[in-house]
Amino acid sequence: MKKSLLNLLGPGILFAGAAIGVSHLVQSTRAGADFGFGLLWALLLVHIIKYPFFQFGPRYAAATGETLLDGYKKLGKGVLISYFILNIATMFTIQAAVTIVTASLASNLFGTSFDLVTWSVLIMFVSIVLLGIGKYKFLDNLMKYIIAILTISTIVAVNIALFKTNKGFSFQQIIPSGTAQVTFLIAFLGWMPAPLDISIWHSLWSVEKDKVTFEKIKPKQAIFDFNVGYIGALFLGVCFVMLGALVMYQSGESFSSKGITFASQLINLYTKNLGEFSSVFIGVAAFTTMFSTTITTLDASPRAMEKSSFLLFPKKIKLGYWFWLILLTLGTSVILYYFLSDMIFLVRIATVLSFLTAPFYAILNYILITGKYTPQKHRPGIGLRILSLVGIVFLFGFSIWFLLSL
Repeated sequence: MKKSLLNLLGPGILFAGAAIGVSHLVQSTRAGADFGFGLLWALLLVHIIKYPFFQFGPRYAAATGETLLDGYKKLGKGVLISYFILNIATMFTIQAAVTIVTASLASNLFGTSFDLVTWSVLIMFVSIVLLGIGKYKFLDNLMKYIIAILTISTIVAVNIALFKTNKGFSFQQIIPSGTAQVTFLIAFLGWMPAPLDISIWHSLWSVEKDKVTFEKIKPKQAIFDFNVGYIGALFLGVCFVMLGALVMYQSGESFSSKGITFASQLINLYTKNLGEFSSVFIGVAAFTTMFSTTITTLDASPRAMEKSSFLLFPKKIKLGYWFWLILLTLGTSVILYYFLSDMIFLVRIATVLSFLTAPFYAILNYILITGKYTPQKHRPGIGLRILSLVGIVFLFGFSIWFLLSL
């Protein structure tokens, strides 16, 4: 009996759930508000450039039955140690950026007297409980419904915004200049559609799905699943840029760096177009979207650290999933306590760090998928190889441009 489409989808939807969060709700909306439609070129280009490196995660897992971390160790223990150090250096900031946006939306939606640190700790605690009860299967099922809710609400909002707008708009593309604009562009590209290390998470989820379903997914199915999630992330990215451009561009209004104020402005983007009656519905949709990102990142980083710890210290040190999960929660809480006053700054740090580490992951994924550890028949064709090499040059070039612009 043929599997339903929903059953075939899994890690690709988790990828979308992790990707469609800060990069879309915050960065894409700000891009539209500050530049109109002028950064659509950057949005489309970065999706093309990053595509091969994200796709290599599920491709490698399906071809070998291993995660990218297993492959990194085969490339040399030093490679895996480098990943281990990089992940420790970035995972707390990434989790903090994601969680503070979720907390801001929760505060706006529920209107309690809790401060954002309390909301953040509560959200992470609930996430830990859900992960403990449901594990991978829970994430797999939850994400399909959340992505569907967000997609429908966003499409409706964009169409009504297009129908109601009475101002002209230009599709002239803009090349940012000056330190502030270039920094925003790099931050925008850093998490659009997601940091490149999510390719590692994707391979971990792929292997986990095989264990849960007791059936090894075929490479073609894995790539199809990935493409659905990736195209969905691109589509919603364009939608959020359009919302920011149609509602806020040249309006004299700008996004606040304060979490609660920003959340209120974000919800107003929808309610101005759909009407006040929709504020609760849109608030729930936005919150559940960010909650899905929070819970997927809270699951994936400890999963990756557990795997890399086992590969590096198979007998000497036992650092399991729950050790890393609790450590990530505590570290994130500390960062939020000290950086709570400026949410936009926190998001910018996380996204810029992600972009500057992207060339590292791009090169490793390319070497692994084109080398001897991937069966010949599952290696990418000449077109994808060329795109990969162009992407590596692009990622290095933009990183150098950013550093010279400081």
